[in-house]
Amino acid sequence: MISTLQKTIRPVWAVRGLHKSAVEVLKRPVPEDTVTASYGRFISEVKPQHLSSLVLHRSKRMVLDSIGVGLIGSTTDVFELALQHCQHMYAPDDISSVYGRRGSRLSPTLAAFVNGVATHSMDFDDTWHPATHPSGAVLPAVLALSDMMPNGNPSGPDFLLAFNVGIEIQGRLMRFSHEAHNIPKRFHPPSVVGTMGSAAACARLLSLDHSQCSHALAIAASLSGAPMANAATQSKPLHIGNASRLGLEAALLASRGLEASPLVLDAVAGVAGFDAFYEDYVPEPLESPYDGHVFLLEEQDMGFKRFPAHLGMHWVADAAASVHKLLVGLGPGTVSPSQVQDILLRVPKSKYINRPFPESEHEARHSFQFNACSALLDGEVTVQSFTPAALMRPDLLALLSRVRVEHPHDNPANFDSMYGEVQVTLVEGEILKGRCDTFYGHWRNPLTNESLRKKFRNNAGAVLRSEQVEGLIAVVGGLDTLGDCRDLLSQLQ
Repeated sequence: MISTLQKTIRPVWAVRGLHKSAVEVLKRPVPEDTVTASYGRFISEVKPQHLSSLVLHRSKRMVLDSIGVGLIGSTTDVFELALQHCQHMYAPDDISSVYGRRGSRLSPTLAAFVNGVATHSMDFDDTWHPATHPSGAVLPAVLALSDMMPNGNPSGPDFLLAFNVGIEIQGRLMRFSHEAHNIPKRFHPPSVVGTMGSAAACARLLSLDHSQCSHALAIAASLSGAPMANAATQSKPLHIGNASRLGLEAALLASRGLEASPLVLDAVAGVAGFDAFYEDYVPEPLESPYDGHVFLLEEQDMGFKRFPAHLGMHWVADAAASVHKLLVGLGPGTVSPSQVQDILLRVPKSKYINRPFPESEHEARHSFQFNACSALLDGEVTVQSFTPAALMRPDLLALLSRVRVEHPHDNPANFDSMYGEVQVTLVEGEILKGRCDTFYGHWRNPLTNESLRKKFRNNAGAVLRSEQVEGLIAVVGGLDTLGDCRDLLSQLQ
């Protein structure tokens, strides 16, 4: 059947005598057949029963980890700055809860913002491949929107469905670009796909129709994007906060009837849509959830960090920790810079995480050199490794001055295939080597439930009482059977 749009196009080019190539530019897909429309239909049609037991298990681990990371993140300076800004610059609107702050509530969008900032304030949140931080952009928005909704909030299954929709949309969009598979150079991925995922999750939770869901994604595209230059600064956590907040705003605007491009996810020659962010973007329609759709989380687990730093740091830290054991075995039980003549790191080439002498905790979290030397000294990297006192240790500074970096051709800047090597030459001439191909916590070597709960207890315990911590573990563990989310929401402060 010829669409009305196609009928109106034909007389124009026929009368003007345009060439066939011009006709191809003027033609547009039937709206129902576009990539953008397929995403809208998927978001509006998917149901809790489409989530497999494995997807539910993995996504509940993500929710638990993200809450814990957000809670300890609420103790940081950057979170406090963001919270004070929202409290002082906007009229009070006591609807949605704030991580770790009993009695503090904000409007839903501002709560999504500050809780997103908390989640990424220490770079402790989960990471996927292609590279992004998926949970931090989605969970704060879904929590804030749940607080906003009447009638006992959403059910646990509906909450998990919305969360998984937000994760799925991010993963699908990134898989349409080879550029997105590597450690980014231009846009910070959570500020791009995270905003889209937040919008999709909130659109699902609001039960928007397929057209509104498509518009929510298109609106979110106009609110997306942040440059990598702000990595390793206090502004990087704002990327996650904004992704969560602006995605929620996009869904709310779509729910009121605001419209945007029906082709934002399609590749239209000469008109940039989502491909403005990824130049080699080649999209595909998203199949219906009723046609055997398999969620990406079914096929690939999530990466969970054991310490708060850029994911790339975990390879060099584990490699250096293995050298630490060798050094301790040679000496009096501790590592001294006087033993070390030279330190060689073989790591991927990525400029923003190659920082020889970091001057702040945020730079340290993005420094191959700092994390390798911390692990050489202490045998591990922890939350305490990034305190001001730890950053200025004389022994650490001495080791940093002896570091060289090489970028082997077989070590790509890609979280799925990179490795980390640490080679230490001792004063006596002996050479000690350590290598890590897959660190503990990577999606190929995921944290056990016991390790994940230990991380959560340490993080959440920095803010909450022990009974609240255990209560959250129980509530999240049973989220797929929860009648409503009040028990979850009430324990976050």
